Amino acid sequence: MRTLLRLLAALLALLLVASAAVVFWGRAELRGSLPQLEGERRLPGLSAPVAVRRDALGIPAVHAATRADAARATGFLHAQDRFFQMDLSRRRAAGELAALVGPRAVPVDREIRIHRFRAEAQRAVALLSPEDREVLDAYTAGVNAGLQALGTPPFEYLLLRQAPVPWRPDDTLLVVLTMFVTLQDDDGSYEAALGTMRDVLPAPMVDLLAPQGSEWDAPLAGPAFATPPIPGPEVYDLRSKRAGKPAAPRPGAQPPNFDQVRLGDGGSDVAGGRWALGVDDGDRDAAAIGSNSFVVAGRLTEDGRPLVANDMHLSIRVPNTWYRASIEWTDSSAPGGRRRLAGVTLPGVPAMVVGSNGQVAWGFTNTYADWSDIVLLETDAARPGSYLTPEGWREFERHDERIEVAGAEAERLTVRWTIWGPLLDPDARGRARAYRWVAHSAERLAASIRPLEAARSIDEAFDEANGMGTPGQNIVAADTAGRIGWSVYGSIPRRVGFDGRIPASWADGSKRWDGWLSDAEYPRIVDPKDGRVWTANARVVDGEMLARLGDGSYEIGSRARIIRDRLFARERFGAGDLLAIQLDTRAEFLSRWRTLLLDTLAGAGSGRAELRDLVERGWTGQADPDSAAYRLVRVFRETVSARVIAFVLSECADADPAFNYTTVRRRDAAIWRLVTEQPFHLLDPQYGSWAEMLLAAADDTIAQSMRDRRGSLGDRVWSEYNVTAFRHPLSGAVPFFARWLDMPYTPLPGDVYTPRVHWGSIGASERMIVSPGREADGMMHMPTGQSGHPLSPFYANSHAAWVAGEPTPFLPGAPRYTLTLIP
Repeated sequence: MRTLLRLLAALLALLLVASAAVVFWGRAELRGSLPQLEGERRLPGLSAPVAVRRDALGIPAVHAATRADAARATGFLHAQDRFFQMDLSRRRAAGELAALVGPRAVPVDREIRIHRFRAEAQRAVALLSPEDREVLDAYTAGVNAGLQALGTPPFEYLLLRQAPVPWRPDDTLLVVLTMFVTLQDDDGSYEAALGTMRDVLPAPMVDLLAPQGSEWDAPLAGPAFATPPIPGPEVYDLRSKRAGKPAAPRPGAQPPNFDQVRLGDGGSDVAGGRWALGVDDGDRDAAAIGSNSFVVAGRLTEDGRPLVANDMHLSIRVPNTWYRASIEWTDSSAPGGRRRLAGVTLPGVPAMVVGSNGQVAWGFTNTYADWSDIVLLETDAARPGSYLTPEGWREFERHDERIEVAGAEAERLTVRWTIWGPLLDPDARGRARAYRWVAHSAERLAASIRPLEAARSIDEAFDEANGMGTPGQNIVAADTAGRIGWSVYGSIPRRVGFDGRIPASWADGSKRWDGWLSDAEYPRIVDPKDGRVWTANARVVDGEMLARLGDGSYEIGSRARIIRDRLFARERFGAGDLLAIQLDTRAEFLSRWRTLLLDTLAGAGSGRAELRDLVERGWTGQADPDSAAYRLVRVFRETVSARVIAFVLSECADADPAFNYTTVRRRDAAIWRLVTEQPFHLLDPQYGSWAEMLLAAADDTIAQSMRDRRGSLGDRVWSEYNVTAFRHPLSGAVPFFARWLDMPYTPLPGDVYTPRVHWGSIGASERMIVSPGREADGMMHMPTGQSGHPLSPFYANSHAAWVAGEPTPFLPGAPRYTLTLIP
């Protein structure tokens, strides 16, 4: 017995020693991939030493002799801090994720491979100007040097049992293309939905359900548009047509949520794969991917200089999308002979995305203009494999794609292309379709390497912005001369013969893209008389300018209206006043829904008394995390919307199983008109009156809120529904380490309809306020931190200020660490 005990003790000791060795080895491996912060490091290809000075937040100030040296050093830093993030981004556009993470990513890769972005990126590299190619090659070399300088590969590769693949010049263009996928419609779903509605419904119903605007519009130019009227029963008596065929969810059932797929839903294989990989493209709420940006003229500010404010709303991952930096080099055309860019960069790209170059400061919001078209192909059974073009019949191009899969056999995919773009799946009527998208232009993509960095005025900035090969953005800007304005950043197609709103045949040549708009044709608003410019993903202009931009499903305008009203509520501004607008959580959009809920509950039974009391007494008009009233009104709106739309669009859903009304971002305008005017001929036959339907929705609000919950209805607060989730892409695969990889849970205020956007993982990926030439007085903060390494002091040390809405300096602070890169 003693011998057995001694043996067991020896085995236990051996196990403890082995475990300690594994822990020690693992920690050593993990620490080996930390970036170098101090000392010297040789970086071949430099023309002169480069100083990299990091502040307490890890934000680098790069001091270089030439633009190429600055790009090389930036690539080195990006790789040291963010290589795995860069790798995911290039693979997302290329359709190469499965080669890294295995079979779950195959549906994601198959979906994106039809665009053949890897081949396009390679074509774009070949089209670069010599100056841009020099910068890109230097950046690429810097990335690979930074990766090689790590003692061990980034820890994610240890978990995946993979080796990082070196960076290539075309990978940078793939990162740009991933932003297209994030910010634009990559399969024409909005246009397809409008096409189904046009095929199925009378035109007046389409006008109502897909309005060009609404009373919530707050454009820079032109008035708000009125929501179209409800057609009478002589036009569309759906109640009679659908008698005995209930379409809306029955009381107590979980209605579809028209604003999101709830966190934790797997969704489709493709959507689930995106979510698990941290490359979600915003499908979880089409209304949430956007931004706020506004400018006030110098005559309205405390120091007489214009101020630019910007906060871009994206899915917040760990690490954050952006990488803060100040980058400068010798430039005889710059003030003082040195060019300095400050703001946020995108790891994988050697450019400053938003910020200031010392003479011009700028910010972006997604335009939601029309950047793509579905082309209905004319085919003939007697000519299989062919389609009609303006020049006659033509065969489809066939491209055989090989999808590598880690841990499994490679898969094959045949992609067919037309002269207009890739072939999509047939529509519900069996019609072949192609996709024309600005993202497919290698010539334009080649112009996306060094945007705006040398612009000396707002005119030069807009001239350069117009025609860029990046996702189309509203650009707001100011210069040191005090001028302010708005224009469009990106390439706008010149449509001929149609407005691009619904699918159409281009076979006879009467409908087409005839190149791109010239700078002179671009919409611009410069130095408005009121001294204020604002954008928030809603319609900005009207008339001819709007016709040129088209409609890619603009936001309803609730954020834009609050921002506009707050800008006109005062005549003098400081940076703190603009930050207060960015942090505004007022939900004016929902106030009318609260009134409707209270009217619905008037005289209702005692079982609804708690709901009525909470909504009546607890409402503050703010999207506060501890507000039960806000949550209940929000859920009531979603429940009513689901019931109304499930019936009103039931014939569209019958005609097209893929029909997706959530792509219509202004849908609330139509829903509100229906629930307030209450046309009997558009009421689901399962209800005897609109009042009955609204009361059923109120009961459903209670049932949904209390499902699987303890406590009272008053405990069902907004933060329990709108759950904060800022996660590392791999934390779900290693849940034991999630507490070290993910950001700590913090209930946050905000919603998609308030200037302070917060919706699950979606929020302000940065907040910036700056005056060109006065960058030292500006502010910026962003979530998570500079580093993608969980043992780095910079992994999460920017997060607390962002959560609290506390300003931190726009420029890097006093140096804490200095690294000298030498030739």
